[in-house]
Amino acid sequence: QVQLVESGGGLVQPGESLRLSCAASGSIIGIGTMGWYRQAPGKQRELVARITSGGITDYADSVKGRFTISRGNAKNSAYLQMNGLKPEDTAVYYCNVGVLTRSGASDYWGQGTQVTVSS
Repeated sequence: QVQLVESGGGLVQPGESLRLSCAASGSIIGIGTMGWYRQAPGKQRELVARITSGGITDYADSVKGRFTISRGNAKNSAYLQMNGLKPEDTAVYYCNVGVLTRSGASDYWGQGTQVTVSS
């Protein structure tokens, strides 16, 4: 069993910041790419940012220069620092992690955390 716990969402005003956290635990042999996706009402889920086990990062064009993804020292956690938030960043944010267990490799999703940017 693998568990992903997300935290850090909330309601902020435009221009403010939030930091999302995602921690993986359970019967884990290894963790690969960790990423954040978001889904706004009526829209498809989209990639926001991801980071490989080697630290290579990838960002959606809409968040480049504003958001930063990082991993914890233990490599089983990921963070998304979101600065300069805009109303269009409003969405449910989901953590996605590639995990290797004794059963093989699978992707796991967190439960989602709401981010609302509004004045």
